[in-house]
Amino acid sequence: MLFRNFKTVLSILLFFSISFSSFAQSINYKVSFPAPQTHYTSVMIEVSEIPKGKKSIDFVMPVWAPGSYLIREFAKGVESVKSDSDIEKTSKNVWKVQTNGKSSIKIMYDVYGFEHSVRTSFIDASHAALIPTSIFMYVDGMKNEPATLEIEKHQDWKTISTSLKNKDGKENIFEIPNYDILADSPIEIGNQDILEFEAAGIKHSVVMYGKGNYDKDKITKDMAKVVEAATKVWGENPAKDYKFLVHNSARGGGGLEHLNSTSLVVDRMSYGTERGYLGFLGLVAHEYFHLWNVKRLRPFALTNYDYTQEQHTNLLWIFEGFTSYYDELLLTRAGFVDDTYYLNTLSGNISAAENKKGRHIQPVSEASFDAWIKAYRPNENSGNTTVSYYGQGSVYAAMLDLMIIEATNTEKNLDDVMRYLYQEHYKKKQQGFTDEEFQAAVEKIAGKSFKSFFDNVVYGTQIPDYATYLGYAGLKLMVSENTSKATLGIRTSESSGNLKVRSTERDGAAYTQGLNVGDEIIAADNFRVTSNGELTEILQYKKVGDEVVLLITRDGLLQTLTIKLDGSKTKGYRIEKTENPSKTQQKVYQKWFEKKK
Repeated sequence: MLFRNFKTVLSILLFFSISFSSFAQSINYKVSFPAPQTHYTSVMIEVSEIPKGKKSIDFVMPVWAPGSYLIREFAKGVESVKSDSDIEKTSKNVWKVQTNGKSSIKIMYDVYGFEHSVRTSFIDASHAALIPTSIFMYVDGMKNEPATLEIEKHQDWKTISTSLKNKDGKENIFEIPNYDILADSPIEIGNQDILEFEAAGIKHSVVMYGKGNYDKDKITKDMAKVVEAATKVWGENPAKDYKFLVHNSARGGGGLEHLNSTSLVVDRMSYGTERGYLGFLGLVAHEYFHLWNVKRLRPFALTNYDYTQEQHTNLLWIFEGFTSYYDELLLTRAGFVDDTYYLNTLSGNISAAENKKGRHIQPVSEASFDAWIKAYRPNENSGNTTVSYYGQGSVYAAMLDLMIIEATNTEKNLDDVMRYLYQEHYKKKQQGFTDEEFQAAVEKIAGKSFKSFFDNVVYGTQIPDYATYLGYAGLKLMVSENTSKATLGIRTSESSGNLKVRSTERDGAAYTQGLNVGDEIIAADNFRVTSNGELTEILQYKKVGDEVVLLITRDGLLQTLTIKLDGSKTKGYRIEKTENPSKTQQKVYQKWFEKKK
């Protein structure tokens, strides 16, 4: 290449000078726990080799954690922010430090962590479970730069577990390729029990904090089966060393996916029952499937994380809903349950989806987009206006799977769509896909247009043609109604002998006749009621169209309401096999469950 003039040469030299100077800067994190019983951790960040002329550096605290679509304002846990240079807080989550000509500056602060969930950090005398975006600020303009992390364990703790790689063989110092990797690498520090197994040619560690009634041999063998089944869907496994960070507690709390690990909160006694153990394996399957679906294969809007604001996408019904579909299907493929068990599960999913009043109001694509303001911030009216992109997405995944199998004469299924997207967008293009690209991928694999399904079902509120789609596999959907059951159409809560209305069903008797959420029901037909059971006992003798007289208190004032009872609008859905399926239907069914022909 020839440079035409001096200005061009000067501009290019200046560009490389700035780039190399920026790259030369180094970032070092240090975290310690001087008094973990107070639920605090102390953080120090040092930025060194600062280029001359750089007047200030901004340190930014994230407001959310990837995988959990809610602004959590992690800066609310930050306090005692100091620096070895002049420092000023410039916004709710940004601190500006003046360099004053120094080549190195430090910022120090404490973080309070005492919220026990997979999305937030928890610190006490026994351990520290760190979700990095709630603990570590990033240096603005340097998110892509490498860094190191030093963890100073409390004297009573022996082990550090994280997917970050050790630096120079030191057990408490870790390499950080960039901030995104740090943000996606939860850390468990304490005296955890560590189980190991190999599956899909990869080492896996199960990091167990807290007591639980798990069988070590059984749990590792069964988790290996889940890993193998998930890997088979995608055709390859991108992990090199994967960690399950499991917190056994009095109550289960779900999971959160990360790039090479996952955080799980599990009921410590759930391993001992069939239902509880299958629930645990389903949670493992769900979070492990995310290793591909959303951690690597992403919606276009999440190709690059912006930790300072919401990042909306219409596609969470795919990234969470499809993952929910596969976490149930994988248990069947791995041999933990039979196909009848799965069909019963799918029946329940359809019932849950179709009985939500919000399914006539909110498309699943809109539910995905509004996750930040609706799904994670439910209120008493949410059931009337919203749907779950998890549940609805899971049902739609099953229908699309059957549609693809039928369209390709059992040659292809939804697995092929996921593999194609993974290879095309994650590995080849290295970016997420759009709504249009997802639909195009489905139609490419199926070899036909699914425009009507996407337009009317995904982006509209039309009920899927269950009879046709299930019929491809020799199945039928039985629908039952109980309209003769008289009901108020309410959900209640009980506390200290008080019975309060928690929600009212859209177009139900209470909804249309003025019984409000928050009303306390004192009596029904002059009988004192203090529990939902007592109210139900009175209503069970009523018929549709009968009236019930309620004595309530609202805002401290007594009122009497006469409510005309309506019939139940809840429908029951049950999938059954047809008696004499055709050979074509049998082939579709076999392909769906990956059974040998």
